[in-house]
This record gives sequence, structure tokens and C-alpha cells, in this order.
Amino acid sequence: MLQRQSPGAPERSRDPAAHGAALPMSHNDSRSFFNLSQLVLSAGQIKPSPALKHSKITYFEVEIVDVQSKKQICIVDKVPPASTILDVKHKFHKACPQWYPSRVGLQLERNGPFLKDSISIQSLAVSSIITLYFTDLGQQVGWTTFFLTEYTGPLLIYLLFYIRLSTIYDQVESRKNFCHPVVHLACFCHCLHYIRHVLETLFVHKFSEGHTPLKNMIKGCAFYWGFTSWIAYYINHPRYTPPSFGHKQVSYAALAFLMCEAGNHFINVALAHQTNSGNRTCFPSPTYNPFTWLFLLVSCPNYTYEAGSWISFTVMTQTLPVGIFAFLMVIQMSLWAQKKHKLYLKRFYPEVRRKAAMIPIIF
Repeated sequence: MLQRQSPGAPERSRDPAAHGAALPMSHNDSRSFFNLSQLVLSAGQIKPSPALKHSKITYFEVEIVDVQSKKQICIVDKVPPASTILDVKHKFHKACPQWYPSRVGLQLERNGPFLKDSISIQSLAVSSIITLYFTDLGQQVGWTTFFLTEYTGPLLIYLLFYIRLSTIYDQVESRKNFCHPVVHLACFCHCLHYIRHVLETLFVHKFSEGHTPLKNMIKGCAFYWGFTSWIAYYINHPRYTPPSFGHKQVSYAALAFLMCEAGNHFINVALAHQTNSGNRTCFPSPTYNPFTWLFLLVSCPNYTYEAGSWISFTVMTQTLPVGIFAFLMVIQMSLWAQKKHKLYLKRFYPEVRRKAAMIPIIF
């Protein structure tokens, strides 16, 4: 039988600390504590559980203000940081459908330059609200449409004068005076020049997605179409007289014209190949093609060949309208070449510093 204990004994054994004594540790408790300490030492420092980070995207608000009246047009809200100016233009077009993206010009300052479509919004932000000034650029056209319209017109206009329409020339006089061989050669060279431009616009040149105002296309067409009408009227006139030095003058000038046309084409192909290959870190170098060797002397050989074509055409036809047109083209090409040469000097100074812009130094 079990021995019965007195009721006071358990009270003392259950509460030894009541009398100031330390709590004894059992064998199982000491083993558990030892195992826990070994686990802590082997696991290393206890790291607190990482707090959950809530991803927060900062959006921008773009305030569109009219550049003249300084009045707010609209606010484009919730613009992500990775958005570009083109994205803002598209959202602005949704709010104001009368202004499509290519017609919208945005400036960071009232008198500042227009911002490119590729610029990111985050690069412009000083705070969460960005103010941009709006300018209506007017009706726009694409660059491909611009050049095709500008070059197709002279091609068709010249042919209308070449066939000697009754509404342009007197038919009796046209029958009496036959066309000189230089007239046919001039038509061939003129058409070849503009056909080359049209084909290069379609298959060689790579234009940006930008646009140009419609008024610029109207100015360009008025210039090229007007001069073509004047030139074609004189060359195809029944009373047209051939050049003073006859066959030799026409032959040498035609040969020079064809060489300039070929050189212009090969230069454009070389420039297009450099753009398509993405190799824009160095200045275009001449290849095995002799027509590209002009890169050794000038930075814009395509303008050199273009000017040479019209000078040769002037000598071949020996007419005043062609001479005036060639003179204006040389001036225009020189201005474009100087502008492009300055950009080349900034990007490729060691390679371009000894070159001329358009006219070789030896001339």
C-alpha cells in the first residue's frame, strides 16, 4: 500500500522559493536548454524576419499650359516615370482630340527648344508636377510624303514640256523645228536625277518618325516645281539652240553629270549602311568603291556630287534658268554642308578637322 503523506509536506516541496531557496533544475530541463543553446550557436545570429516592403510607384502629373496665354489646357495625370514625351502627347491627344501628337510641340520653358519625343518624363521632373508649354505646330506631313511629293512633281512636269503640249507651244512651230539630240539627252538626265531621288527615298534613306509642317512642303514644292517649269520650257522650246561648243561640250558635261549621279547614289548608300548597322561612333570611311573616296577630302560628299550634277547639267544645256537654279542649289548645299560639318566636328573631331565641308580644298 502507498504510504500516505502528511498534508503539509507538499506545500513545502511545491513552493521552496517562498523561503528564499533557488529553484532546482531537473535533468530534462537542463538537457533541453543545452540543445537549444547548441542550436543557436550552430545557426548563427538570429536575424529578425524582414518586414514586408510594399512596392510604391511614383506617378507624375503633367500640366499642359498654352505658351501664349499661359492658361492651363489640361492636366495629364498618372504618368509613369518611364513614359516619354511621345506618351504624354498621346494622352494629351485623348484629352484634346483636335491636336494629334505630331502637331503638338512641348517646351519645358516658354522660349526653350521643343522637347524630343524620346525624352523621358523622369529626366525632366523636379517634383511630382511637371509644367510643359504647348505650341500648335500646325498641320504636319511625314518626311517620306514630303520628299516623294517634292521629287515626283518635277519628274512629271518636265515630261509635259518634253512632249510639247499644244497648250504650251505653237504646234506649227513645233513641227518645223525638230528636237536637237541634246534635248532628248537633257530629258533623260533630268528624269534620271529625280527617279534616283524617288527610289532612294523609298528604299535607301531611313527617315525618323518625325514630321514637318505642311507649309514647308508647300515651299519646297513651289521652289522645285516652279524652277522645273521654267527650265523645261526653255530646253524643250522649238527655238532652243544647242550649246556653243557643240557635241564635245554636251558629251563631256553629260559624262560628268552621270558620274556625279553615281557618286551621289553610292555616298547615300554608304551613309544608309552606316545608319542601319548602328555604327555611329566613327566617321564614314571610304570603301573600295572609288566614288566614296571623296570622304577623304570633304565631310559631306553627297552635297558635293549634288552640286556637281547641276553644274554639269548647266554646261550641257547652256540655258540661263538652269544656271540660276544651279547657283541657288550650290548656295543651299553649302549651308546644309556647313551645318552638318559642325555636327561632325563635335562628334568626330580628330577625323574631320582636316576636311572641308563640301568643296575640296584643292579646288
